Amino acid sequence: MISPAPENVTTTPNATMTGFAAPSRGSSELSSWHVAMPAGATGPEHSVSREQVWILTAGSLEVTCDGRTEKVTAGGTLVLPPDTLRRIHAGETFEAHVVMRSDGVVTVPGEEGTRILPWAR
Repeated sequence: MISPAPENVTTTPNATMTGFAAPSRGSSELSSWHVAMPAGATGPEHSVSREQVWILTAGSLEVTCDGRTEKVTAGGTLVLPPDTLRRIHAGETFEAHVVMRSDGVVTVPGEEGTRILPWAR
């Protein structure tokens, strides 16, 4: 059983991520988290080394992935392939649950190295 806790919440300039399952919280392979992004926010262009599945529970988002833009609304599921540039934009406030393998890392164009996703560890 994993209970919500303040130490599992990460706020960035664009969104708030609340970690659920992760290796630091008992999962051996998968991580899951909740994303809340306010209307008008846009995340940085980046790629993730692992496939991600986003299940929208409220609002809508626009994702540009591999040069193509799609709108996803509440109730929809978005599957983002690994190692593909993407950018998430909140045309309206949205909430989503995300699942991926826990060893995924992020690459940002123009930056050296990779970043971990602290809410997924």
